[in-house]
Amino acid sequence: MRISKKPVSFCLSFFSPTVSSRIPIHSGTRRAIRAAGASQLQAGHPMDESHRTFVGDKSPNVPMASSDGGHKPFIWSSSEGGHDIDIGKHIFCNRSLNMKNIVSVGFDMDYTLAQYKPETFESLAYEGTIKNLVYNLGYPRELLDWSFDWKYMVRGLVLDKRRGNILKMDRHKYVKVAYHGFRELSKEEKVGTYGNTLLRDSFDEPDYALIDTLFSLAEAYLFAQLVDFQDRNPGKVSERVDYAHMYKDVRAAVDLCHRDGTLNQTVAKDPERYINKDTSIVPMLKMLRDSGRSTFLVTNSLWDYTNIVMNFLCESCTMKSSNRMNFDWLQYFDVVITGSAKPGFFHEDNRANLFEVEHVSGMLFNTDNGSPMPQVGSASPRLSLKGLNKMCRVFQGGSVGHLHKLLSIESSSQVLEFKYSCILQVLYVGDHIYGDILRSKKVLGWRTMLVVSELEREVELLWKLRDTRKQLRLLRNQRDFIEDKIHRVKWSLKFEDVDVDEKHKMSSALDELESQRKQVRSAHQQAQRECHQKFHKVWGQLMKTGYQNSRFAHQVERFACLYTSQVSNLSLYSPDKYYRPSEDFMPHEFDIIPI
Repeated sequence: MRISKKPVSFCLSFFSPTVSSRIPIHSGTRRAIRAAGASQLQAGHPMDESHRTFVGDKSPNVPMASSDGGHKPFIWSSSEGGHDIDIGKHIFCNRSLNMKNIVSVGFDMDYTLAQYKPETFESLAYEGTIKNLVYNLGYPRELLDWSFDWKYMVRGLVLDKRRGNILKMDRHKYVKVAYHGFRELSKEEKVGTYGNTLLRDSFDEPDYALIDTLFSLAEAYLFAQLVDFQDRNPGKVSERVDYAHMYKDVRAAVDLCHRDGTLNQTVAKDPERYINKDTSIVPMLKMLRDSGRSTFLVTNSLWDYTNIVMNFLCESCTMKSSNRMNFDWLQYFDVVITGSAKPGFFHEDNRANLFEVEHVSGMLFNTDNGSPMPQVGSASPRLSLKGLNKMCRVFQGGSVGHLHKLLSIESSSQVLEFKYSCILQVLYVGDHIYGDILRSKKVLGWRTMLVVSELEREVELLWKLRDTRKQLRLLRNQRDFIEDKIHRVKWSLKFEDVDVDEKHKMSSALDELESQRKQVRSAHQQAQRECHQKFHKVWGQLMKTGYQNSRFAHQVERFACLYTSQVSNLSLYSPDKYYRPSEDFMPHEFDIIPI
């Protein structure tokens, strides 16, 4: 597919590219949907058709950088760069961000720089969790025969631990899709359980669990399996174990997989089997550093695992080679902090100790808030780096205050008032809304970019389904038109002085209109269901529930300044780019926007 610079035939209710305009949704609602800008495709998420659409006759894609290692990456600073960008690799903007003001760019590692393959990595986590449930927590051995469908669960779901339900809700916390295990709840069951608006739940801990990271998909699927197993086999699991207790056991089994090193050791043996190779990461890091920014890595993973993963991502050879102890990747960072214990790391009052890591041995050395300290029996406070990169230092633990000092960012709020009123800021890129984005934004005032790997497929599919979605809008408009006529006839029958014959005609017309409304409503609901199932057979679009933004989309909009499908999409844009959100139109302006 190739990008057309012509306006496109859909409008997006949530996403906005860096250059776009926003159009309010139908019926005068306050929500705004975004339309195409003059020179860029409007690619937003989730999309919503409007009364009017922008029509284009070409697909909005141009082949760009490969992330699978098969082709030379095309970055913005290269001679091949600066062209139109594939729709799936756009960076979308919620709040204005001028990269000229960004003095430092930081990255998470797992599911940000390192994109894991769900079909292998999540299956590995699932199998390890099952074994821990059986061998360590006393669950029936039948669980060992279970299998994992890695495509079933999606991010943005909420687990009702007490009732054994899995929910998808909109931005207003209305439950639109609900399953008990793998059994879909009827509309009556949903309304009876979650429909009381006066007592609407917060859907937060301790009774609920948020599936807001890809790490959580395996445990959510296993929880659904256990709910079904418990319902079909009463007493097979201990009678004292209810749904909430089962979820607690699943979490304990998952944590054990991480603590005992099962996952990390297996991935370390063959990273290529579990991690996608993205050849654009190193050029991206080089471009950011060449542009004058410092770069840093803050990850919850420990040093030994971090070194293996980053070697795989930054080296042309795979870890099957004999050269495992390679620290060349450190040249692309100014500071690396492992074992950070996010989100606690981002609290300014965090007093966690900061240790320096000796690269080769992994030994930890005491520091004085980041400054080297002499070791007992040694007169020198410096670590022996043995010819390795002396620019980048590696640490474990600590807090954001230590990071600011190491990066020479003196203000505790990370914002420096510089001459000429220039405000220098930090941009942090991560995949976890609560662990990476929310804390760093709300507590520190950092600028944020969220990586949503599912986005690439979803926006491309939205483009392919543009005609279907246009038909959905027409059906919706037809429903509204018929309902308006019904209201008019009912009003006339109730309040207007008409003779008997006229009332009979109007009553017959009302019956006909009611029949038409039922047919159109049924056709619209079926068409909408089929459209959503093209995105996911169970949960539909990631960013939508019906016509509303999903709860996940609402969180992205609130907390992420930028969001995109993969971290290396930064390499496709100028490091000095000014990212701007879309403009708002008032509802009365909508109908006069030119087509």
